[in-house]
Amino acid sequence: MGTFGLALPAEPLPLPQANSFQDFYQRHSATVYRAALRVTGNNADAEDAMQVVFMRILNLNPPPALETVSESYLRRAATNAAIDILRQKASRGELPIDTGPDHAGPASTALLKEQLRRALSRLDPEDAQLFVLRNLEGFSYEELADQFAIERGTVASRLHRIRQSLLKLITR
Repeated sequence: MGTFGLALPAEPLPLPQANSFQDFYQRHSATVYRAALRVTGNNADAEDAMQVVFMRILNLNPPPALETVSESYLRRAATNAAIDILRQKASRGELPIDTGPDHAGPASTALLKEQLRRALSRLDPEDAQLFVLRNLEGFSYEELADQFAIERGTVASRLHRIRQSLLKLITR
């Protein structure tokens, strides 16, 4: 299994050429950044997650053939890295705490997003990934079943359970 829990090619591959990795980065950095930003809601944290993803790929031993690294792999890797950042911030007490009353409008939407981020940081990592990939990245139930090596029905029931858990965490 690779760094992100995904299978990588088993045969040794040559180290990526600097130009090919730079081209790979240029082609995929926006996708990785957007996936991380959807989770973190913060530009700096999304950039940190993006850096983590590309550094992990660059440091894999043996390195993957860059043309075999799929966009779905990168989006899942970005989601994982972003969730890790949220967890680190939550464990250090860096996530903002709600101190004001609820108001209708953009402020309440921002507050709800922040509450969701805090709640995601408290979930089991695989549950958080499953929720984010479905609800923020738009993966289908079939894609998630393939990614997580579970049945489609299991995806649906786990997502239902995850939503219930998130609701409890947010309304506490």
